[in-house]
Amino acid sequence: MPKSIIVDPQEVRSKNEITFNPIPINAYESNPKAEVKRYGKETLVELLRDMVTIRTFEEMLDSIKKNGSYEGIEYEHKGPAHLSIGQESAAVGQCVHLDPDDFIFGSHRSHGEILAKSFSAIRKMDEARLKEVMETYSDGETLRIAERGFDGTVSELARRFTLYGALAEIFARKPGFNRGLGGSMHTFFAPFGTMPNNAIVGGSSDIAVGSALYKRINRKPGIVVANIGDAASGCGPTWEAMMLAAMDQYHTLWDPELGGAPPIMFNFMNNFYGMGGQTAGETMGFGVLARMGAGVNPQNMHAERVDGYNPLALADAIERKKEILLAGKGPVLLDTVTYRFSGHSPSDASTYRTPEEMNLWENEDPIQNYAQYLIDNDVLSGDRFQEMKAEATKAVTDVVALATDDSLSPRVGGTFIEEVMFSNDQVAQMGEGEPEVLLPMAENPRVKSLAKRSRFWLDKEGKPLSKTRVFTLRDGIFEAILHRFYTDPTMVAYGEENRDWGGAFAVYRGLTESLPYHRLFNSSISEGAIVGSGVGYALSGGRAVVELMYCDFMGRAGDEIFNQMAKWQAMSAGELKMPLVLRVSVGNKYGAQHSQDWTALVSHIPGLKVMFPATPYDAKGMMNRALSGTDPVVFFESQRIYDMPEKFAEGGVPQEYYEVPEGEPVIRRSGGDLTILTIGATLYRALEAADALESRYGLSAEVMDLRFMNPLDYSLILESVNKTGNVLLVSDACERGSFLHTVASNITQAAFDALDAPPAVVGSRNWITPAAEMEETFFPQPEWIIDTVHERLLPLAGHTPTTVESAAELLRRNTLGV
Repeated sequence: MPKSIIVDPQEVRSKNEITFNPIPINAYESNPKAEVKRYGKETLVELLRDMVTIRTFEEMLDSIKKNGSYEGIEYEHKGPAHLSIGQESAAVGQCVHLDPDDFIFGSHRSHGEILAKSFSAIRKMDEARLKEVMETYSDGETLRIAERGFDGTVSELARRFTLYGALAEIFARKPGFNRGLGGSMHTFFAPFGTMPNNAIVGGSSDIAVGSALYKRINRKPGIVVANIGDAASGCGPTWEAMMLAAMDQYHTLWDPELGGAPPIMFNFMNNFYGMGGQTAGETMGFGVLARMGAGVNPQNMHAERVDGYNPLALADAIERKKEILLAGKGPVLLDTVTYRFSGHSPSDASTYRTPEEMNLWENEDPIQNYAQYLIDNDVLSGDRFQEMKAEATKAVTDVVALATDDSLSPRVGGTFIEEVMFSNDQVAQMGEGEPEVLLPMAENPRVKSLAKRSRFWLDKEGKPLSKTRVFTLRDGIFEAILHRFYTDPTMVAYGEENRDWGGAFAVYRGLTESLPYHRLFNSSISEGAIVGSGVGYALSGGRAVVELMYCDFMGRAGDEIFNQMAKWQAMSAGELKMPLVLRVSVGNKYGAQHSQDWTALVSHIPGLKVMFPATPYDAKGMMNRALSGTDPVVFFESQRIYDMPEKFAEGGVPQEYYEVPEGEPVIRRSGGDLTILTIGATLYRALEAADALESRYGLSAEVMDLRFMNPLDYSLILESVNKTGNVLLVSDACERGSFLHTVASNITQAAFDALDAPPAVVGSRNWITPAAEMEETFFPQPEWIIDTVHERLLPLAGHTPTTVESAAELLRRNTLGV
């Protein structure tokens, strides 16, 4: 919230009206002579060839899916095949003016876009570069299969390589572009500029914005296109992405030298239908999709409707819009009119459309119409057109034979999937060069202030120091993030209130003074786009820290966290990295929608690393570990202990760089009768309970801070349980479904013979979080822990419980659903 931008009441309260600039609709006028001169006959013919090849490829998939065979080759494809037959000109026309450095992201229906962009890149890359790409990708495995029986030019081999790599991926084969782990809806090939395609409707919207941010912030060439369907116009993340892409700060606050807004184009492939509804006349009300641009910024997002059934009309539009984007004047919205003759999937047989409507569009077949255009203008002969179709059939049949051969194209095993779930790399900086900062680190005002503070909670006489004189948990996070900003030139941080105020909980206080706007900025309140753009930024080659402020807000970004952030490393078979840290605070005091601990939700999802520090030493060391890695990390922080000083590390929190070993719990208090495992802020309540157990009942409790939820090394846990024979687990998450139940289950299976009683889990009540005045009835208290020990683990002589924590009470609550 910069104080430099004044909101003047005289201006905003004055009478006026908004007028909108016209939005062009199908404005392109064909001029054959000019088009032949502009593109050349060879290029015009190549575009038709691309369209024919794409049509043939998808007709092959349709035949295999419906009939189990193609050109005499039998094969059962169990996976999906969402086809775009009829949309070939939209895919090909889009790519005419796109270079290999230009990225396209797509949808679950993007086979044609993958092939079109790859064919375009092949035409624009020299032979040496093509050879390098094919020979180095997956150690040349895809190439070795694709070149079998082939005798032709390098560029023709590259086309065959593309067809085979894409089909092998669709058929879940190891030589596929992503080792078969992405499949039909997620196939991509980054060296040719085809970036991840998304099975979630509109899922590419915010990811593509993040990729465009990466290009702008790191001064990389090219633009980014989000190819999404018209049904994505009803998706919240799509609107969030457009708002994030159109923020005024790119022009008002960022350094003009950067070049303006991120170069992002939202290209709606408008085929007038979405799963479950017809966008034209039923599920949407805009009439013309391009109208949406007027709701985003005064430039209408430079929106226009383009006839996607004319590849040259779309090529012209892309060329014009690319100039706008490279000049930093975006974002851009294209409403690309197209139509698919195939159904939503081969199983629906287009039962939701009338034969009359389909016949109308089939009479406008873009391939037939474009071929006739070339024939009419002496660019192509009818015989050559027929030959082209036969050649496409031969090329596709050849790769089908290769991709369905189990000996040539096997599938990966489960152990390989384990290998690519995480990269487990440590990289100091994701890009070359010096980080852009505003002043030396030593001159940062917060750094100077922290230098005067004690890094341990006691003074030399052993007396506790006041909060104003000690280094706290929030300071540990700050130091780790500041270090990475001065180490990694690609590092950015953004989210809800990150700049100017220093973050909602003062973690970022001091960063504003050190960093230019493009490295630390406030985003719109768009949780989905915050995380989704972070995903796009990271998979494009940068490092990002994004913040959602409150754990409860993760619900707004569920897809981006659980389907995008978590999965792209594995779905890419390790080709992509995900150096993304998502900061979320676990709150209290603010009631039912701001005070929830959702660690269980996150820990349940494969592909995420999950950390939850409870001390300043760990906060710094664990954030350092997260920011040196190339894996996605959800970093939980408890608001209860942001002011907590360091009470455990001898010598206090080091000023120098260090990391906490990943996945390792730590013992905070030794004991021999009972093991108490904690996550987050409950560490301190568990320590209180342990002291009370010893002083009142002579029970020696060992308190262990798990720190990590995934990965988690059980060695120290089992060592303690084998020693004590009893284990209690406690966190601020609601008890039902808590991650601690997973830990308890694993302990039971691994150390059953050592246990004197079943592990006991203590969590918050399974209620809505009540008001601050009632929190002691909701969040675990030291007495709850003592009562649970007494009722379910070790009866305490003379103890009178203040709460009911028996097994019978657990069953009662579950019967009521609370």
